[in-house]
Amino acid sequence: MDRFDSERIDEGEKYSMNGGFSRIALALGLLAVTPSASAQLLPRAGQTLDTMGSTVSETLGRVRGTLGGLDMDRLAPAQLADRLVAARAARIARLLRRHGDVIELDDRRAPARRGVILLTGAGDRVLAALRSVGYGVAREQVDGLDLSVARLTLPAGRSLSDALKQVRKIAPEAQACADNIYLPGGDLAGTLRVPLADDRRDGGSSAAIAGVIDGGAARHPALSGPVEQRGFARGAPLASAHGTAVASLMVGKGAVQGAAPGAPLLLADVYGDDPAGGGALAIARALGWMAARRVRVVTISLVGPDNPVLAGAIQRATEKGVTVVAAVGNDGPAAPPAYPASYARVVAVTGIDGRGRLLPESGRALHVDFAAPGADMNAASADGGKRAVRGTSFSAPLVAGRLLAVGGIAALRSEAKAGRKGMGAGIICGDCKNTD
Repeated sequence: MDRFDSERIDEGEKYSMNGGFSRIALALGLLAVTPSASAQLLPRAGQTLDTMGSTVSETLGRVRGTLGGLDMDRLAPAQLADRLVAARAARIARLLRRHGDVIELDDRRAPARRGVILLTGAGDRVLAALRSVGYGVAREQVDGLDLSVARLTLPAGRSLSDALKQVRKIAPEAQACADNIYLPGGDLAGTLRVPLADDRRDGGSSAAIAGVIDGGAARHPALSGPVEQRGFARGAPLASAHGTAVASLMVGKGAVQGAAPGAPLLLADVYGDDPAGGGALAIARALGWMAARRVRVVTISLVGPDNPVLAGAIQRATEKGVTVVAAVGNDGPAAPPAYPASYARVVAVTGIDGRGRLLPESGRALHVDFAAPGADMNAASADGGKRAVRGTSFSAPLVAGRLLAVGGIAALRSEAKAGRKGMGAGIICGDCKNTD
């Protein structure tokens, strides 16, 4: 057991990253006949949203199928797993079709920013060698984390996969990776032409600060406490349906009651209107901002592959006293392990429905620490009202909010209600559904 005394996946059940993404790649051939994944944000009947920009979340929101209209509990596990894998493949394929100029697959078939490699642990001699063979090199010290990253731009005509092989050969002692993209998942509306949540700073109060790394949050009556938003992508911060819902479930008060109502909130928008938003480096920068501002608990309802830059950022943030809570995603148990949820230092959260059952679409992490409501519930919508939501994205902020409120993992474990296998230490905030 790890320090959270969580339930872990047996070694024989672990799904390898390479195998997981290979299965997704194979599923690309089925896209014309296989339904898409269920929606995380379920629009109201007749509702339309004025979207702007060609963002990652907007692109994912356009991938629709019949799965969202099915009772997933009635699907055989193998059938559901195959549909969820194909749905993820469909989202990635759509992303590449629409934004192949700025997004490509890395050597693990995971989406990443085109033409960029991130390098950690490289000295001056190595960087000079890379420059000599045509790589552009820009060094960055991630504020708040003491994390040094070299951002390499590729020589013209070189694919990301081939370039990674070359860089690793030139710099075997360093860690080279793509700037992988982390997806909010589900059927998202993208960025919205609505005002952002009002910037109300906490004025130096001693209250524990909550953090959300996601899209931006729209103005909403429930977000009436201290809120500060900052962008870590082109055009950010911009309001998003996903970010608004997640923020409300963590700190909302009144119309939508969060798990830590009225707590001061820092919200980092890592998407903006950038088609390649949600990258590992953007998330690292956001974590640095929050660590510097002494944020106590950060929730991340985004999913992607293991990445050395993200792993390093989380390690340094936790060493500075930040607790990171992350959702396991909604791509089903056959998907690759979800990151950042799978990092040992992260509190991994899965979702349950209104009857206390695990969501069948819940993704896989290398450990699960807690479960919380992720279906048969409402969250704030960008029009100032409520909307139905579904997915582990909305379980994580409930756990994060309670963790902030009670002050630590031990106290949170003590209030967890016994759950079933796969729910870690138990269920948190079982009645936090905003169904009234």
